[in-house]
Amino acid sequence: MTTKAIRYSFGGDEHLFAEIDEAMSLNAFFRGMAITRALEAMALPGVLDICLANASFQVRFNPDVIAPNELLDQVKRAQANATAEKALVTRIIEIPVLYNDPWTHETLMRFRDRHQDPQATDMEYAARINGYHAVEAFIAAHSNTPWFVSMVGFVAGLPFMFQMVEHEKQLQVPKYLRPRTDTPRLALGHGGCFGCIYSVRGAGGYQLFGVTPAPIYDPQQRLDYFHDSMVFFRAGDIVQFRPVDRGTYDKALAQVEAGTFTLRIRPVTFELEKFSANSADYTHYLREVLYAD
Repeated sequence: MTTKAIRYSFGGDEHLFAEIDEAMSLNAFFRGMAITRALEAMALPGVLDICLANASFQVRFNPDVIAPNELLDQVKRAQANATAEKALVTRIIEIPVLYNDPWTHETLMRFRDRHQDPQATDMEYAARINGYHAVEAFIAAHSNTPWFVSMVGFVAGLPFMFQMVEHEKQLQVPKYLRPRTDTPRLALGHGGCFGCIYSVRGAGGYQLFGVTPAPIYDPQQRLDYFHDSMVFFRAGDIVQFRPVDRGTYDKALAQVEAGTFTLRIRPVTFELEKFSANSADYTHYLREVLYAD
């Protein structure tokens, strides 16, 4: 398979943007990861930040220390020397979700004038355009396979997640025609091929499917899984959603309030070639790792 040329462009005086591919894929993510790691290892004076995204990356630099064209030459050198990574030591994480919850339902109903189908809920609309006759079948398709966190950002701690299935099976929905001015904290959203969890309350344009009780951003780092960072998710994490009922959700909220809530997290080495060879078998293996005990 021919490797696409990376498109480089400058943004203002302090940013270099690299577009690896126009569409998200795990191959594009792994290529970007290899290049950014090679660039980090070079420790270039003047490079301030290196941010890996879905199928791209961006470098922030000080032009008084390193000239833009010199930086571009060095990034291209990192690209040439980068080792194509095929394995990633990461985590698989179970995230409980109350689908069709009352809070996201109330919110989405307030903004039907901004939606493609004002007569349906977001979930009903998403089920229909993806070929599912019932919301329950759509929830099963959404929660039966793991999701790959390809970047974290936009607002603090928000993960963008790519469903780990064949391209033709990926759930896809458009964003709202006009963004909402309100979205509940910890709402589960979906736009294009990407899922997300809204880490804080605020505006948003993704379709709303449910809510999780699990905090994913906490500057106070009160729960055990925030030990290392106030931002929980990292690029490369693998997420398995677990549908829960209202009673289980309320119990988890009480545990969050008491500071005793925790998540099921297991270490795993994700191997791209094995996933590419048979994604169904490999995602089954990932779930076995998660629920081994």
